Amino acid sequence: MSYTAPVKDMLFVLKELAGMDTVAALPGFEDANLDTAQAVLDEAAKLCGEVLAPLNVTGDRAPSSWHDGEVTSTAGFREAFRQFVEGGWQGLQHPSEYGGQALPKLIATPCIEMLNAANLSFALCPLLTDGAIEALLTAGTDDQKARYVPKLISGEWTGTMNLTEPQAGSDLALVRSRAEPQADGSYRIFGTKIFITWGEHDMAENIVHLVLARTPDAPAGVKGISLFIVPKFLVNEDGSLGARNDVRCVSIEHKLGIKASPTAVLQYGDDGGAVGYLIGEANRGLEYMFIMMNAARFGVGMQGIGVAESACQKAVAYAKERVQSRPVDGSAAQAVSIIHHPDVRRMLATMRALTEGARALAYVAAAHSDHAHRHPDAAERERHQAIYEYLVPIVKGWSTEMVNDVASLGVQVHGGMGFIEETGAAQFYRDARILAIYEGTTAIQANDLVGRKTVRDGGAVARAVLAEIAETIEALAQADGTAAASMGAQLKQGAQALGDVVEFVVANTKRDPNAVFMGSVPYLKLAGIVLCGWQMARALLASTRCHADDPSFHGAKIAVAQFYAEHILPMASSTAVSILSGRGSQSVLAMSEDQF
Repeated sequence: MSYTAPVKDMLFVLKELAGMDTVAALPGFEDANLDTAQAVLDEAAKLCGEVLAPLNVTGDRAPSSWHDGEVTSTAGFREAFRQFVEGGWQGLQHPSEYGGQALPKLIATPCIEMLNAANLSFALCPLLTDGAIEALLTAGTDDQKARYVPKLISGEWTGTMNLTEPQAGSDLALVRSRAEPQADGSYRIFGTKIFITWGEHDMAENIVHLVLARTPDAPAGVKGISLFIVPKFLVNEDGSLGARNDVRCVSIEHKLGIKASPTAVLQYGDDGGAVGYLIGEANRGLEYMFIMMNAARFGVGMQGIGVAESACQKAVAYAKERVQSRPVDGSAAQAVSIIHHPDVRRMLATMRALTEGARALAYVAAAHSDHAHRHPDAAERERHQAIYEYLVPIVKGWSTEMVNDVASLGVQVHGGMGFIEETGAAQFYRDARILAIYEGTTAIQANDLVGRKTVRDGGAVARAVLAEIAETIEALAQADGTAAASMGAQLKQGAQALGDVVEFVVANTKRDPNAVFMGSVPYLKLAGIVLCGWQMARALLASTRCHADDPSFHGAKIAVAQFYAEHILPMASSTAVSILSGRGSQSVLAMSEDQF
């Protein structure tokens, strides 16, 4: 696989849309300016393009393998992982006191995108480790932080998240794994966990499992779940590794995609109980796990954007070289490469517009996270945190739904060759399909967007975002050119549609929850369409200002933004209609099970 990181576009988004200069002005980030960002992104691009991307197809065709409880990673992955951790990439955004580089999330985010674009299966291991680090930093004791976090940041150890059980998928109230307290303050863990990404492997010397389980006196339901550290190898007082813990990988899954990433079934406690250590307070495990989950959800959104970028690059390369048919306008007497055909250009432009819009929204969200953590004013920290939390389910849900469409279009551009594995387009399609499912399906993200992010504050944050969109619409009205005029008209309609749905959700969630939640995923998609359109509008304005500096680059940005306005934003109005009508949902809800 050939992948070239779009560093130029990434830097444009950092500077013009995400406000890299304002992030660099935050306390502790003074050295994290645009020059630093470019240096980091250039190095990440080399690693991803030269080391990780060539292993992507290899991992698909020769996946990780299981034998007698041990997992062997795809050939080349161990060496690539060594290069990854020796370069300090695992610690990019983590605290320097534990060995990290303490860079802003805004700089780490494009690096995460590159990693996923180059090799999604590989990238899943650092993603879960990042989540484990975040959970321990938030809820771990000082001793737990000192014992585990530096090793996770260095990449000597990796982390996992253990939620799902055979009978407990999204409904964690059904978790049965148990934790029996011991006299020394530790616990013995018993149970089965499934779908554990990189739950067993040979790339690091230890694996730190974060496991949800119940203590004997725990209340029923989600309020009785605690979180435990259960290392693959026990850790001695001096930090060295001790005996193998009582956790075994009994199998790995055979999957549609991400085949090089081992998805483990882990069995705890067959030989007396796996030694575990409580994180934080008992019965607050789900709260702590959601720290890890939210970090992972943003990361999964970046997976969608990364895979979409790779699918775009492969489709464009194929369209430039595949000669087929004469142009419909008669401009040439012989067959031309298919990139000259209007419908192929429509597909390529759709892929690019969706990808660039999602990238911009995610980077803007990352900047809000940085402000939420570092801004000197408490009220501003609170404001940015609220916006970031509103955006996370959209970044995760929209980006992972979007990539399914982009990868599918990539196959379509290839025609019949796209259905043939050798071209590589099909791998993106297969790999991408899991992204809208794990770390919470799109419906779970949409329910979060409705309940916690819209209804809980009476729509206040959503309205604040819409007010910012209104400012962009006003700026478009003052700008010259047909692209700005087109974007202004379509964004105005899209914002009106989103505003109407926000009011509908706020007014009806308690009164008619079935009608609202039947439209929750369409609401999330509507938000994705409009908010990404807003970022494309801002990109259009920025490229209009900067056009003379680089006419080719900025001309393309303007053209793609106009395409987004005219081909993607109009979907906002019809999506809103499907939500606001509500009557169709009632007829379906009234159907009996036998009618389906």
